[in-house]
Amino acid sequence: MSCIASGSSTFSLWRRALILAVAAVALGSTATAVARRAKQPKAGQEQNTETSKPTARFDAPDETSFTISEQVRISGDARTEYDDAVRFLQQEQYTQGIELLQKVTEAAPGVTAPYIDLGVAYTRVGDLEHAEASLKKAIELNPKHPAAYNELGLLYRQMGRFVDARTSYEKALAVYPGFHYAQRNLAILCDLYLNDLPCALAHYKAYSEAVPDDKEVAIWIADLGNRAGQ
Repeated sequence: MSCIASGSSTFSLWRRALILAVAAVALGSTATAVARRAKQPKAGQEQNTETSKPTARFDAPDETSFTISEQVRISGDARTEYDDAVRFLQQEQYTQGIELLQKVTEAAPGVTAPYIDLGVAYTRVGDLEHAEASLKKAIELNPKHPAAYNELGLLYRQMGRFVDARTSYEKALAVYPGFHYAQRNLAILCDLYLNDLPCALAHYKAYSEAVPDDKEVAIWIADLGNRAGQ
């Protein structure tokens, strides 16, 4: 099952390939929230059986893409409702999207993707309490899902819970250190909200090594180096 996650300004659809019980989702370069440094963010797996804890599998076809695979069992109706919900979210029709996603979670309560999408959609309509609950449910289902931790970090940053945001980003990186979206967002948090310049510089550099074409971050690194006296 695919997942919508927030980009810097719009929803971006994870490339989708759903074949009966197996769903593969690919996380593209704008698929998870990467907020501009001076702006508040806009909030935006492989599961075996009912008795097995899900685990995440990552592939990196290039420096800006990851693939998360989730094995699920869902009905055809739920698949259709999920696809319709994704379209509503892309069209910024969040109320309709949320209603359908709630139906999908009732039909497939063990699937993480709809809960992540709900978290992002609830954030867009300002329902931060339900956004947090949805993202925590996704993490409960899959404690090794870095995208869920990253979205939760963005939500906490928007709520002003900066220490919690840092913890959530760090959990994403503990699961997968190469998850450069979390590197960038943690650097922004340390830079602008926690005044932890060594943390900011370290994670900006880690992000820049993974995405060397991001000229904006290169400027931030130079600026931060000057501020830190390096």
